[in-house]
Amino acid sequence: MQVSWLGPYSWPGFEEINGLSALPAFPGVYLWTVDHLSGYLIYAAGLTRRRFRVRFNEHTGRYLAGHYTVLDISDMQLGRRSEVWHGWGWTPEKRAQFAERQTEIREAAKRQLAGFRVFVANAETSGRVLERLEAAIMNQLYHEASPLCDVPDPGMMLAPRRETEEPIAVWNVCGSTLHGLPASFTI
Repeated sequence: MQVSWLGPYSWPGFEEINGLSALPAFPGVYLWTVDHLSGYLIYAAGLTRRRFRVRFNEHTGRYLAGHYTVLDISDMQLGRRSEVWHGWGWTPEKRAQFAERQTEIREAAKRQLAGFRVFVANAETSGRVLERLEAAIMNQLYHEASPLCDVPDPGMMLAPRRETEEPIAVWNVCGSTLHGLPASFTI
């Protein structure tokens, strides 16, 4: 299976700021990347069976509400993980911290979203192909590309290939350098 990565695109709402095109209107797999060296460093892979813009609007809301971890975009571009806010999980103390720091956290989240360069693949959306592709990419980042950096968020809920499923060889094609994504792998 050949996966053609298109991009970079802008995060919705930041097209004018960063001068990139809007996301296409189809579903598939996406990569959140940042400018790095002579290419792009992958922060995360995701999937959607709906249009990208619909899913990304949901992500935006979760970033601005403090549910997602927010990183310093300048450090990300250097391959370093520097958390401004650690999302995930709410205690009364954490809610109070967010309330005190919400302006700072939301501004950092907006800088991060504006700094993302999004790549998309119009991959098969039926069955489990998207789930397997997302899992294989994240596992590459966690294990194979770990000497490259520690930027990707650990602990994603992934659904890799089951033992009962036939392996699929994947060849990645992109007009840009995507650091951490091998030319080929098996899902």
